[in-house]
Amino acid sequence: MSMDLHSQDAIDQLQALIQKVDKDPLLQTTFQNVHQGYVTQNLTRFLKARDWDPSKAYQMLLDCLNWRVQNQIDNILSKPILPADLYRTIRDSQLIGVSGYTREGLPVFAIGAGLSTFDKASVHYYVQSHIQINEYRDRVVLPSASKKHGRPITTCVKVLDMTGLKLSALNKIKLLTIISSIDDQNYPEKSHTYYIVNAPYVFSACWKVVKPLLQERTRRKVQVLPGCGRDELLKIMDYPSLPHFCRKEGSGSSRHLEGGNENCYSLDHPFHQQLYNYINQQARLHEVVAPIKQGSFHVEFPEPPDVDTRIAKTIESEFDGLTLNGDKEQLNNCTGRQA
Repeated sequence: MSMDLHSQDAIDQLQALIQKVDKDPLLQTTFQNVHQGYVTQNLTRFLKARDWDPSKAYQMLLDCLNWRVQNQIDNILSKPILPADLYRTIRDSQLIGVSGYTREGLPVFAIGAGLSTFDKASVHYYVQSHIQINEYRDRVVLPSASKKHGRPITTCVKVLDMTGLKLSALNKIKLLTIISSIDDQNYPEKSHTYYIVNAPYVFSACWKVVKPLLQERTRRKVQVLPGCGRDELLKIMDYPSLPHFCRKEGSGSSRHLEGGNENCYSLDHPFHQQLYNYINQQARLHEVVAPIKQGSFHVEFPEPPDVDTRIAKTIESEFDGLTLNGDKEQLNNCTGRQA
């Protein structure tokens, strides 16, 4: 049996299993928010995440839908983080944004992995913000891109800037493991490719030991680019879509490197203004039912899969080894050196 026939057979089996969801109105509604009219493409995501096993993919999808219902994920885009000053500090410490689109129409998410501090609010606020961006991507950004290009666009590319990554990043591993687990279990296969840029020595050392722990399909998605990655990224996107930290060699990344319209992390960037206005608009629509309250939107954290736990422990061990085998301050200074 060819791979195409095998894949189609698996999709047909999962399609038959998912009919059970139609009997539960809550699960049916949240499933519609997941697939946005592209049922086959979204069933394929869950099948890929479970090595094309229909029964395992169905269980994963069912767990995801139940998680969404139990945590009211369908309403999270009507729950603004208040007050506005708190939301701005979260944007300044959880560095993520959309810089543009590839020539194929995939959104380009820029992530300041090295300079994100996650230290201005509780874990719950950062998790809420992360899920809101996921949901806005899936319910607004990707459907709009699909409509514009006249074909299903259900994935994005991510450019991770490792500028500023230091041994002190160790204290962020718990939060990053939570976020990674939420994505793995509830938003599988949403990233087409991960591009790593401005990789310092610390990242290179950890990558060597983490890479073998990743599943093959994940390893294939990760590309570590030389320098700021500009030349390689220009092969798939035009210059205006490049993240600000990829615009020129040696530019590095900064929260305040350029104006708000250029720095896609900034709350003043068009993407974040659109997201901010959308959430506040949805909040006003729901305000008739329930007043807007301050406080984080608490989401139940899933148990990290074994592989996430192993990766976190491996990174910790590697950081410990780096600290023992050399002067910590010297290693911190090495973070400016290209891999």
